[in-house]
Amino acid sequence: MGLLDELTKETGVLPESITRLSTKEMESRVREIKLQMGKKLFIPGHHYQKDEVIQFADAVGDSLQLAQISAENKEAEYIVFCGVHFMAETADILTDDHQAVILPDMRAGCSMADMADIYQTERAWQKLLEVFGDSILPLTYVNSTAAIKSFVGKNGGATVTSSNAHKMVKWALSEKQRILFLPDQHLGRNTAADLGVHLHEMAVWDPIQNALMYDGDVERVKVILWKGHCSVHENFTEKNIEDIRAHHPDMKIIVHPECRREVVEQSDLNGSTKYIIETIEQASPGSAFAVGTEMNLVKRLINQHPDKKIVSLNPFMCPCLTMNRIDLPHLLWSLEKMMEGKPENIIKVDEHVSKNAIYALERMLARA
Repeated sequence: MGLLDELTKETGVLPESITRLSTKEMESRVREIKLQMGKKLFIPGHHYQKDEVIQFADAVGDSLQLAQISAENKEAEYIVFCGVHFMAETADILTDDHQAVILPDMRAGCSMADMADIYQTERAWQKLLEVFGDSILPLTYVNSTAAIKSFVGKNGGATVTSSNAHKMVKWALSEKQRILFLPDQHLGRNTAADLGVHLHEMAVWDPIQNALMYDGDVERVKVILWKGHCSVHENFTEKNIEDIRAHHPDMKIIVHPECRREVVEQSDLNGSTKYIIETIEQASPGSAFAVGTEMNLVKRLINQHPDKKIVSLNPFMCPCLTMNRIDLPHLLWSLEKMMEGKPENIIKVDEHVSKNAIYALERMLARA
């Protein structure tokens, strides 16, 4: 591997052969490669991706949905996943050995997933077992690393999506006295509260302090929330809701359950990305929505539904920075390297990690 290739791989700097091209030239080349590869190439694109990338997606959806669709495409030798790192990991876990999962830019991570690493989690688990004994079942949001999914699978737990969180938390609390919910405290708190768990029955585990944040008798704790969050959804505030109510009193506020508890409580509707999309699609012409989710998706909804009034709940919200790492130049670069027979950024999950992660996914799928 040459020096330029090394720099490209490590820093995401693209070679001049890509950067000198115009947008039209890049788009034309991507189309050409897709035509040449046919069914040997499959490009899944997450809802939060830029339109310049989504236009080439063979399927658009949420992370687990895209990983499952990728696994169903047995003829695809290359899965070029337009999303973030943990999504590509899940795709690798579910796809066959002959299929290579590629992430166009290795810098496309997820700040939420990074808030729970395996070393912090194993350290926390030991301390929690000392306090609570064998009374905890771990659950992890699918927005987590393969290592965390593997940890949960090894310890009898399951993965969770924003669509099935209520069902999975209810199941977990029927299995054990309490749960540890990783890595998004807001989804865990909102889901548990909807199921009737009181806020005073929820504690927060701080991985930096390596301590349980709770005042009172720990025997009352039913839900232990990992202190993590989505950097996008946490930026929707009560003030945003106040502004919408004041200036657009007829507008429905719909948010994702990764938002803070007070934001979800004060909204009219809340649910998964799929729920938000379907709710707006099914709404009558003239309906008005303030949407609390990622800006690329909000802009796409605005463009797709000109018969409805749609705005972002936070007018100053930026798109997810890590999702935006995947752009047209990086997509083309990854496809060109693939065509050269030198694919870069192949995501490969260790076999042992993958095995236990599958246990966590299967427990969810058996109940979803």
